[in-house]
Amino acid sequence: MNAVIPCIPADPASRGGGSALHAAGPWRVVTADPALEQLAETLRALLSPHLPGRLLPAGGGAPGAHALVLALDDELPAPPRTTVGVAPDGSLQPADEAYRLRVTAGGIECLARTTEGVFRAATSVVQLIATTGAHGELPVQEVTDAPRYAWRGLMVDPARTFLTPDELRRIIDLAALYKLNVLHLHLTDNEGWRIELPSIPRLTESVTDGTAREFYTVAEFRSLQEYAARRFITVVPEIDLPGHCRTLREAVPGLGEAPAPPGLEGRFPFVPPLDLTDEATHAAVTQVLAEICDLTAGPFVHIGADEAFGATAESFAASVRELRTLVRTFGKSPIAWQESSRAGAEPRDIVQYWVDVAMMDLPDTEEELAGRPELVAAGQSMDFIKALKKFFAPTDHDLERVVEAGGRVLLSPQSHLYLDRPYAAEFAPPEQAEAAGRLGFGNYRPLGVQHAAAWDPTAYAIPDACVAGVEATVFAEQFKGFEDVTVLLLPRLASVAEAAWCGRAPGWAEYRDRLAHHGRLWNQRNLAYFASTEVPWTE
Repeated sequence: MNAVIPCIPADPASRGGGSALHAAGPWRVVTADPALEQLAETLRALLSPHLPGRLLPAGGGAPGAHALVLALDDELPAPPRTTVGVAPDGSLQPADEAYRLRVTAGGIECLARTTEGVFRAATSVVQLIATTGAHGELPVQEVTDAPRYAWRGLMVDPARTFLTPDELRRIIDLAALYKLNVLHLHLTDNEGWRIELPSIPRLTESVTDGTAREFYTVAEFRSLQEYAARRFITVVPEIDLPGHCRTLREAVPGLGEAPAPPGLEGRFPFVPPLDLTDEATHAAVTQVLAEICDLTAGPFVHIGADEAFGATAESFAASVRELRTLVRTFGKSPIAWQESSRAGAEPRDIVQYWVDVAMMDLPDTEEELAGRPELVAAGQSMDFIKALKKFFAPTDHDLERVVEAGGRVLLSPQSHLYLDRPYAAEFAPPEQAEAAGRLGFGNYRPLGVQHAAAWDPTAYAIPDACVAGVEATVFAEQFKGFEDVTVLLLPRLASVAEAAWCGRAPGWAEYRDRLAHHGRLWNQRNLAYFASTEVPWTE
């Protein structure tokens, strides 16, 4: 069977009866096109964990070696599905990631009109080889494929739990293998500021007790972007404003506080959002965004604009409008969380949808709260929950505002695509019971892998022209370290990738059988994952 995720639609007429390609190898990556030589080098790096001792070096040969051929082919037909990209100025443009894959008894061909399309074909090959195993066989077949959505992203949160540049590279490789093409870095929050800005060194200087802050230097950030680009992944940095700003306030004392709504001040703990009408605040934010835009190779910078607890609606809207203007002034396109729609929206705006009140799945009574042990353990009270529901009530109309304005929506619903959701204990193998109880954000109801795989990206009644794409997130409030990140990502990230590429939720029974082979791929890459008992994992 083809265990590739996202699924590859093999043409039944192309199957070669009983013929097959033996996975044992040896294998060699070859191309006659100079434009694909760097891609061939990248592919060898991605293949190496899955072909130990069986992958030949560039130019190498051996009797009986299987050829993995990379080639551009202008004669390929148009993509079977329409994909829509977003240009730096916010306008729509066509994107071509379509490819054709041929598996014969002697080797594999990866063909496309574009280098990016050839790379997407090649990642299917990596998965075919990794999930088949050293002694398995790849069925002879021909595949023609293209994505449904142009933006297929993953957000990670080094602001709260720092990930080293090498760890981010491993995440980039993982994302590329599942045909994701955006890495969104949540670089700043109340807990940390993780990007060097030479003009404001206090953001990343040692803290008062002499402990060194962890952050990405200018050189490291540029290197990460170059590494991602070779895997056709765009890095999108997020500087979360005007809320989530404690680290900026600590580095630049005296920044003005946004005016608070009547009755809210002092009721609940929050860091006062910034007021961009304040002269000193505007100057500091302008400097921050000028530098981050200059450091960013891709077309997008994320301005945050979520959860500005303690700011009036008028102050928040004014700040969001100014943040958008500044990013555009510095030559980038702003992305923002859905709350930004309350500052107005227009066709060039891209808004990341993540929540509404129903999706928050919060109790209405003390009795219901008593039946939610995860909320009780997190110290939640009905007073606080009622305040949350009131604060988030406008989210019920954010999508409507964006669509009516002709803007674009990036789908990241908390209900399914927030991968910091705890795993349900009943699906934990004994050796991972502790991890199931410890990992994940305590406010979310623990659920299983099948729940994430059931997500349907078409369930929101949004016109196709208004959907920018799909992005999974893994926030890091309540875990530490790289292994915790990968356990929360895997296996659920695979179903997000399937929905983003194919435009639909997979059938669970068929998808579960494919997913069962991917534990082998993750083991080969030394990536920890949650071995949910919902899936019949193969060795």
